[in-house]
Amino acid sequence: MDILLIAGLWLDGSAWHDVAAELEALGHRPVPVTLPGQGDGSASATLDDQVAAVLSAVDSASGTPMVVGHSAAGTLAWLAADARPERVAKVVLVGGFPSADGQPYADFFELEDGVMPFPGWGPFEGPDSADLGEEARRDFASAAIPVPAGVAKGVVRLTDERRFDVPVLVVCPEFTPAQAREWIAAGDVPELAGARNLGFVDIDSGHWPMITRPVELARLLAAAASEA
Repeated sequence: MDILLIAGLWLDGSAWHDVAAELEALGHRPVPVTLPGQGDGSASATLDDQVAAVLSAVDSASGTPMVVGHSAAGTLAWLAADARPERVAKVVLVGGFPSADGQPYADFFELEDGVMPFPGWGPFEGPDSADLGEEARRDFASAAIPVPAGVAKGVVRLTDERRFDVPVLVVCPEFTPAQAREWIAAGDVPELAGARNLGFVDIDSGHWPMITRPVELARLLAAAASEA
């Protein structure tokens, strides 16, 4: 199966290198998606540009692909299901949840000169980064790509109710499946409350399992693809 891999904030497609290698070994075709404004040198990219890149990858895929979104990019994966409900076999959300219609995509940290730079490790102390050593933290921070304001502050637009028919798997790294279910039941994730085929799987990692647990993450994705 074609498995589209969408990295979260401050990352480009290279974040999936080890996961992609394992997926290939398992017989799948991983496709790390290059997001405008995250690796192509553009600081003027918008959320619409990123959505267009994801949809282009969906349209170019062989058959119906599985779309994987990490962290904030879970919203991009969900937007793909909204725009192409008949073309997306499954959405996998790794450590993130989709924003609802009308919400900003990722307006989480302060902007500087038209971009949202990586804020340092302070906001991620604790379970998010507990499995990242000092070297991995330095490497991440030095390679982090500032996210264009037009992406971070872009407004999410969802229009097709058929998105709720697309199967969804939530991969739970720094939180547990039980916590995810509680948040959804409490109304904190309205988009997933409407999903008709929703599953959860745990992974013992921090917020970036593609860096710290790539083989395990790839095997979870391969298992999800086999059930799509």
